[in-house]
Amino acid sequence: MGAGHNHGSAAGESAGRPGDHRRRLWIAFGITAFIVLAQAVGSIITGSLALLTDTAHALTDASGLLVALVAATLVLRPPTSKRTWGYRRIEVIAALGQATLLLAVGLYTAIEGVKRLFEPPDVPATELLVFGIVGLTANIIAILILSSSRGANFNMRAAFLEVLNDALGSLGVIVAAIVIATTGFLQADALAGLFIAALIVPRAFTLMRETTGVLMEFTPKGLDLDEVRGHILELEHVKDVHDVHASTVATGLPTLTAHVVVEDACFADGHAAQVLHEVKECVAEHFEVSVHHSTFQIETERISDHERESVKHA
Repeated sequence: MGAGHNHGSAAGESAGRPGDHRRRLWIAFGITAFIVLAQAVGSIITGSLALLTDTAHALTDASGLLVALVAATLVLRPPTSKRTWGYRRIEVIAALGQATLLLAVGLYTAIEGVKRLFEPPDVPATELLVFGIVGLTANIIAILILSSSRGANFNMRAAFLEVLNDALGSLGVIVAAIVIATTGFLQADALAGLFIAALIVPRAFTLMRETTGVLMEFTPKGLDLDEVRGHILELEHVKDVHDVHASTVATGLPTLTAHVVVEDACFADGHAAQVLHEVKECVAEHFEVSVHHSTFQIETERISDHERESVKHA
């Protein structure tokens, strides 16, 4: 006896249904595209590493937001018999791609920043300050637009982090311009570039680790399978639990499968269906991560032993 997925009552993406965030992404993309153009002009005029890095970062952000827009559109497509989860995992792939781009920009900035510490070029502070303020203002607007949806899924989180990091980068550009104007310390530009790199790299690694974990189908964070197995074993009529697997399809969509061995009599007196109901209720309500998409195979000891023998001789 098996069972398909079980739907809980949680609303929105917490219950596995994707939300529509395209309008916010379109606005943020338009703002970021403007930042790219403005800062590209500024980096050519000033020759600033900090501004050039922030331009590359903004270009990465714009590309990432465009990918996020595509992902946010595809994720809304309904499942089919060939794509049973639809395009839900596209948001994970998009976030991983954005994280990879962020990491590349961060590493380039770190290398170039160290070089310029020893050979700092002349940088016009006034122009640098103007373009830094333009970038920061636009980024703040984009942050306000995306902030309410930043926890919705990996895709939106990556988009928000990119804009936030770019805003901090613009702040670094402004500080560098002020320092150069007031002290003549030209290395401030390289230090601002290194500051931007220090912001980008750790966040990129974190996002890459989390999205890779989903693609590798690691157990969802916060779900202890030993605890799940132990809890199921405490249920009446349950004699064993094996082949327990859990993974995450997309944000808010953890899944779990297992074989549950019950007493032979359960298939004669109707307890098998009751056990199935209790097991599904258990994984949906008793743990930090509520699993509303679960599949269980209810079987007797004889069937379980036969499976183990088949595996040994396979």
